[in-house]
Amino acid sequence: MMEIKKKLKGSNVLIGMLIVQVIATGLQLLSKVILSHGTFVFALMTYRHVVATLCIAPFALIWERDSLMKVTWSVLFWLFMIALTGIIMAMGFFYYGLKETSATYATNFLNLVPIVTFIFSTVSRVEKLRWKTRLGKIKLLGAILCLAGALTITFYKGKVFYISHHHKHQNSSNYHEHKLRGTIFLMCSCMSYGCWFLIQSKVSKLFPYKYSATFIISIIATIQSAIIGVSMDRRKASWKLGFDMQLITIFYSGALATAATLCLISWAVTKRGPTYPSMFNPLSLIFVAIAEAFFLGEEISIGSLLGMFLIIVGLYSFLRAKSKEFSQIGSPNVGDAEVPSPEIEATTPRSNMELPILARESATFQSTTIQVASPILKQDEDEEEEEEKQCI
Repeated sequence: MMEIKKKLKGSNVLIGMLIVQVIATGLQLLSKVILSHGTFVFALMTYRHVVATLCIAPFALIWERDSLMKVTWSVLFWLFMIALTGIIMAMGFFYYGLKETSATYATNFLNLVPIVTFIFSTVSRVEKLRWKTRLGKIKLLGAILCLAGALTITFYKGKVFYISHHHKHQNSSNYHEHKLRGTIFLMCSCMSYGCWFLIQSKVSKLFPYKYSATFIISIIATIQSAIIGVSMDRRKASWKLGFDMQLITIFYSGALATAATLCLISWAVTKRGPTYPSMFNPLSLIFVAIAEAFFLGEEISIGSLLGMFLIIVGLYSFLRAKSKEFSQIGSPNVGDAEVPSPEIEATTPRSNMELPILARESATFQSTTIQVASPILKQDEDEEEEEEKQCI
């Protein structure tokens, strides 16, 4: 029994990350169902972040109450930009892309977010490519494999088969038209996420309080979604809530996919480091593909399977190389004075589209280390002063 308890205790972080991916799978399927039935995207985003705000509020007000007094206009501006790029643009484009395609197809693009972020950070010289090193070559190869997988899924279909008997029949011309439009939305979502994670490197230094920052971001995102949504569609029917699948999805996404996922990933980062949670993201792609084919009757093609394989292999290669580079160098930007590193954020593509926390976790770890070391040094100095007084 003791050995079993030890094994269970040692695998609790693993179980937690598997739960995160299961929650992400449920979110993708529920979102696909309600969006296919005509749910207004910005109404969904508004109500979702109202629930998320209520769920995060206790953590921010109890554990980080003092941090709210440190919110300046500069911090507020950057939190506003995070909500705009990471929620309104990234999540909004993703929902529209999900509506036009399938959950499996859209999840494939979310796994490309680390690669897009890596490209953006390299072009903007926030991060070095280091392509002459072995790890740099592995990262570059992983990025190429992910890109090849995305192109394969987009342009190659191959033989099609179904797991469920109640598969859907769809017009070929309309399907390709919607798929092209959805692909454009998903590409815009990936680029928005890339910009979002770069902004995190700025905010993590200005305001390294994950719960308070998430609480404020949720409030801002709610206001932004409501204003944009009302500007696009003022019909009461678009904003009406009933006891149906839409209401279930709103509470599911706000309470589980935002609040619960935030806490689980934060806990996993504390236990195993910032790269560990991101290694599980490709699992949601597999879970979504199987669940969507089984429950929603979506088709599975040879091209999608081949593309998924390339993306998963490329993503794992990229993340493993990033992890080893971080452990060897300590920071990938050694030699670059006070340049924040986005590689921690880049390793968190967040297949469930949730608020970023790993950048703020990293900043918290660094500040904690400094705060722990300083009292020890101070105590040593006090002891030396006492010894000198005694000698005198």
